[in-house]
Amino acid sequence: MTRYSIDPDRRELIATWGTGAGDLATRVAPLPTGPGIAVLLDLARALAQLSEAAWLTYTHPASAAASMEPNSEGWRREEERKHFAEVADAIAKPNLPSGGSMVVSYSPLIESANRIGRALHELDDPALTEAVLAETATELTAVENAELGDLTGRTQQAVLLSREDASPVQVAAADRLLEQDPFGPAALCSDLDPTAAAVAAAHWLAAAADVTADASGHAPVHIVREADNIEALPHETPTLILGLIEDGATPYEAVTGLVRHALHITDGLLPDPDALREQLDDLEETLAEYSDDEADLDNITLRLTPLDPKRPARDLLEDLLTGIHGCWLLHSEYDDLDHEDDTNAEDWTDEQAEQHQRRSRERFARLVREAAAAHRDRLI
Repeated sequence: MTRYSIDPDRRELIATWGTGAGDLATRVAPLPTGPGIAVLLDLARALAQLSEAAWLTYTHPASAAASMEPNSEGWRREEERKHFAEVADAIAKPNLPSGGSMVVSYSPLIESANRIGRALHELDDPALTEAVLAETATELTAVENAELGDLTGRTQQAVLLSREDASPVQVAAADRLLEQDPFGPAALCSDLDPTAAAVAAAHWLAAAADVTADASGHAPVHIVREADNIEALPHETPTLILGLIEDGATPYEAVTGLVRHALHITDGLLPDPDALREQLDDLEETLAEYSDDEADLDNITLRLTPLDPKRPARDLLEDLLTGIHGCWLLHSEYDDLDHEDDTNAEDWTDEQAEQHQRRSRERFARLVREAAAAHRDRLI
């Protein structure tokens, strides 16, 4: 979301937003000199609340809800998204106190717009009102562009958000980047929606696991866990994704389901009580195995989601790319190319070792590209 600040010395309203590679800022408007700081901060806070409410319609789209029946979660999300068209009017003609009471909207988006309008009404500066209306239009357009898969300009802040759905445009863009570099180029994390990038990464992880399974004899679902014996890896999430794909889920279903579950945890919801009950049963069995003098029971914890709830989509993307690296680690233990010069390996110079590693990664990347192309249908 975009954050809004007041520069009290220059008397300016400033907007800032993240890009994945750092934050950007822009001057929204000069501020009148007469009013105190409190009403100016009210305006900045209301603008930030409107941005948060608008981006929530992006991260929690109606398309990701289980039902669109009247009064369902999907219906509520769709109604909130429709309110974009009413924001400008709410700012220009806000609900004001009358007779000791005031109408308050049930919509977070529209109520934020009313708060902006009330702050502007108190400031009574037509030029500032015009600038704020232009700013809110820019912010809403950024959300609309993100929905279309265009993450340029102000919309680039979407790369820091976790979304329950994935844009086909963004998935295709991520797939093209991974085709160029199956290990994951930097642009995958800095330029694209992380949920969509994770969908493509899940497809390429499955291809990498298949290639490594052919070379090692291990089942694809166990590849990253086996690679953890070579180098410490966050193997739990990649293994979970591989298991879901093996059971018939598409990369889209596996990734969005896991991100959606984590986002519900972040929102303070319990999305799967039955799964939690199973976890509690397993935990009870674990506790029963220990006596007080054998283990510190205070250190036994229960994770509600394998992802970082503060950044689930980016956390998942990073783990999947690490999983692809893990596949290469295990593949290099079995691939003929990596053993053809074993007798002289101890005598290699640093340059020879780097050259050998480069050849190994290039060969692995070529095999993964072939496997990904052979299973292109699971990404569509």
